[in-house]
Amino acid sequence: MGVNPYLRDRLESVDVKSRRLSELLRSMSKTAYQGRKLGEAYEILLKMFEDPNVTVFMGLAGSMAPGGMWKIVKWFIDEGFIDVLVSTGANISEDIVEAMGFSYYRGSPCVDDYDLLKHKVDRFYDVYVSELDYRAMENLILDFMKSLPNGIYSTAEFLYLFGKFLSEKKIDSIVSSAYKWGVPVFSPALVDSGYGIAAVLALREGKRVVIDMVKDFNQLVKLAEHSQDSAVIYIGGGVPKDTINLVTVAQTLIAEKSGRHDYYKPHKLAVQITTDLPQWGGLSGATLEEAVSWGKTSPWGYKATVHVDATIALPIIAHALAEEVTTKRPRKKLVELILPELGK
Repeated sequence: MGVNPYLRDRLESVDVKSRRLSELLRSMSKTAYQGRKLGEAYEILLKMFEDPNVTVFMGLAGSMAPGGMWKIVKWFIDEGFIDVLVSTGANISEDIVEAMGFSYYRGSPCVDDYDLLKHKVDRFYDVYVSELDYRAMENLILDFMKSLPNGIYSTAEFLYLFGKFLSEKKIDSIVSSAYKWGVPVFSPALVDSGYGIAAVLALREGKRVVIDMVKDFNQLVKLAEHSQDSAVIYIGGGVPKDTINLVTVAQTLIAEKSGRHDYYKPHKLAVQITTDLPQWGGLSGATLEEAVSWGKTSPWGYKATVHVDATIALPIIAHALAEEVTTKRPRKKLVELILPELGK
């Protein structure tokens, strides 16, 4: 009787010993459940960063900045691991609170929230922040918006200029790092954050800064078209994930209009870290396998979904990468493809 095809890949139990985090993750990839998925995700990231033909898009959702994760995202940019960032407005505004010199505070979800309101303290589950410090961040964005010429901007253009503004003020944040390294930052849900508050206040003072989301998406698709292959890292889901997914669909439809039928350019590699689940039907929990049916991810590419809190996964993965990856990826500086349109 031949070898049972289901009993070829042995599980290897984890030995407790002194080792590096990168070695532990490789060991976990041979175990089970979400530990295996975290190890597999790490190995896919290594493949992603070793491929010079891949443009890496990161989709950033959730409340990562108050959770203490924003410096890791900034590190991904500083180290050249990501080429394009698509974020919620919250994650690229709430990091500025700490970057300005203010603090977030460890708190408790078991608290009288009305008492917090009276003390002007805002709560993110078990994290507190001063409402006055938060307003200082919003007022900084307001000052920036008031300094802009009236006009129409994509979020990538707007955030590039904001990164320059922050850099000149020595405020070291996600957006200022992206400006420094030429990494485009898109935020398709920009006003769902302190940016929205600042925008309304600026409008009431007569400032006409218009964010054109169609222009924004067109620029994002242009970057994907320019890339030989694409890879994605999804921290959470929501609008950033779906927007990055849709650049593949847009390329298919653009090709169809030009007479190229059944053209697909799915993401070649994909890693997703999420606490959502697929059975609710929402995009945040949708599997990377489901995305194959839309032409969003490759049926033959490497992909892994890890169902784990990103505040657990990100520090482990980032420290393992810092241990193991010693060769810098060449920077693509894709922002230069959209800069000529600034201010138009």
